[in-house]
Amino acid sequence: MSDHTSDVVVLGGGSAGYATAIRAVELGKTAVLIEKDKVGGTCLHRGCVPTKALLHSAEIADDVRESGHYGIQSQFQGIDMHAVAAYKDGIVSKKFKGLQGLLSAKGVTTIAGEGRLVDAHTVAVGDDTYTGAHVVLATGSYSKSLPGLEITGRVITSEQALQLDYVPQRVAILGGGVIGVEFASVWRSYGAEVTIIEGLPHLVPNEEESISKALERAFRKRGISFSTGVRFSGVTQSDTGVTVSLENGASVEADLLLVAVGRGPSTSGIGLEEAGVTLDRGFVVTNDRLETSVPGVYAVGDIVPGLQLAHRGYQQGIFVAEEISGLHPSVVPDVNIPRVTYCDPEIMSIGLTKAKAVAEYGAERVVSFDFNLAGNAKSEILGGTGFVSMVQVVDGPIVGVHGIGPRIGELVGESQLIVNWEAHPSDIAPFIHGHPTQNEMLGEIALYLAGKPLHTL
Repeated sequence: MSDHTSDVVVLGGGSAGYATAIRAVELGKTAVLIEKDKVGGTCLHRGCVPTKALLHSAEIADDVRESGHYGIQSQFQGIDMHAVAAYKDGIVSKKFKGLQGLLSAKGVTTIAGEGRLVDAHTVAVGDDTYTGAHVVLATGSYSKSLPGLEITGRVITSEQALQLDYVPQRVAILGGGVIGVEFASVWRSYGAEVTIIEGLPHLVPNEEESISKALERAFRKRGISFSTGVRFSGVTQSDTGVTVSLENGASVEADLLLVAVGRGPSTSGIGLEEAGVTLDRGFVVTNDRLETSVPGVYAVGDIVPGLQLAHRGYQQGIFVAEEISGLHPSVVPDVNIPRVTYCDPEIMSIGLTKAKAVAEYGAERVVSFDFNLAGNAKSEILGGTGFVSMVQVVDGPIVGVHGIGPRIGELVGESQLIVNWEAHPSDIAPFIHGHPTQNEMLGEIALYLAGKPLHTL
């Protein structure tokens, strides 16, 4: 048994954890990063990166099918899932090696092993202990299920879905949030029949309702079926498939059931409660500076209630490293963190929806404008439909930007600057947006809201 001392001990090497360690070292501190699996966590190995690789291959499959529309003669011959897996795994492997090299170059000490919080300054890994002035909890999340719904056989989570070596003929998806609609999009592009089951009234229920409705129209056009506002009641499975029962008496027959009902915090069995850390339904309770109920112990990423996004984890990790270094960084609320859903069509959003803006400021003080993609040359070239919307406080700043359409996620960068810098339409209107780009739509909406529309009536 040996004891190791550093300034910061980080438990968990995913996006939030390694961001904390890197920024701490940049600020002159020593940092130990403890990870039981692989650095990079869910995002790199079982989430963001591999799913986006699948979505890109799915986009190419659709492009090949539709190439005649663009004057290109080609023939779609099918999906080689072994080749798709090699492409996906190759990207993950390269990024993993790059991250390992980055951590080493930055001077972060990485420890392979399962850590357990002992007290406010100590994490144990086997017989060794790691002591620091500050401990940061960053243990990530896992794929949830529903009470009584066992993940076994043909009932799978996204982690098993990423490892499939074949394209199922029929898939049922329980959950119409980000994970559910992204896998629905992939499998439909690969040729599967897909049915989504969502208990809330709309798909992607956390988005602006107009965007949810636009996605539903697009999915119907693509042949993706869905049942909304109806709850799951049970599933039976055989050697050849599953039968999913709904509370309204309907049922769905499929080869597989993907359970995509969200992710839970990985906080069980690592000593948190014993050390005095307050939990709420498994999530770590923190103040607005991300400090837990134990002074000197912080929490970042998916274990903190709110958005479960890799880039939120980066932001929180950087924030905590700067907080414990005395830099007093600014708090960025979850509503002002950019979000992208990479289904086809893509969805992006930042800030308040119109409904939430009305609730906060009052209907008479909120104005919004939708720019239809049909009015944008680049969008027409890409062959997509959708819109981009801005929500503004009257005579005040833009408090929300939302959109749906092909590659619309690329607009979220400027959008988050607009919202977080509290820009007024008149601040944006003078600036030129390259033509033809989809980015022009942000300029067009700002011109309209500033009272000098160009390509809008």
